[in-house]
Amino acid sequence: MIEAAAVTIPAHDEAALLPSCLAALRRAVATAGAMPVHTVVVADACTDGTARLAREAGASVVEISARNVGAARAAGMNAALRAMPGLDAAQIWLATTDADTLVPPCWLSRQIRWASLGWDAILGTVTVTDWADRPTGLPAVFAAHYRHGTGTHQHVHGANLGVRASAYLAAGGFQALRTGEDHALLESLGAADCTILPVTDIVVETSARHQARAPRGFSHLLGRLAALPQT
Repeated sequence: MIEAAAVTIPAHDEAALLPSCLAALRRAVATAGAMPVHTVVVADACTDGTARLAREAGASVVEISARNVGAARAAGMNAALRAMPGLDAAQIWLATTDADTLVPPCWLSRQIRWASLGWDAILGTVTVTDWADRPTGLPAVFAAHYRHGTGTHQHVHGANLGVRASAYLAAGGFQALRTGEDHALLESLGAADCTILPVTDIVVETSARHQARAPRGFSHLLGRLAALPQT
């Protein structure tokens, strides 16, 4: 049984988008029941008001200068675990999303529901609703690329991931990678014989912005797709 949860959000100069992210997260926390949920924003090499806005929204803030999303997620997870001393790691749920992402109200409660059935890690999917700054044909190209069924899927997103703390620790946590830290964690979880469930009932809304925070991340994928012939 999960007794407590934490959410880590890495952020590099995200003052414009972070308030909406945290507002959506508050709605998700409110529907997750009475358990304590610790929110950690990792302000990584920020030169804007990211840290201040996070504190004003009630989140704990860790400030680092790594300019590395893997290091940022790891720092947030470590801070969250330090904030919950005395709890069995098997009873703690660690979730993570991105500062340019809006989670649905069911986001945390559904992760915890799956965890209560014995799963160690939950992988959700992403969608984009605002394509204003992208080519008009890109939504259709993305939909074709991202297509999946109604059961499981093969996508891995740091913007929509949750893991039992005991499994996270057994896997060695997030590596300090500038990109692909989510895929690396998944591989380590598999090597540690943790149970992993990709689900299609937990979908977050992320941005289609051009300015990527992580090299070869989601923005890079959209750029590659935009370069394909549009129909």
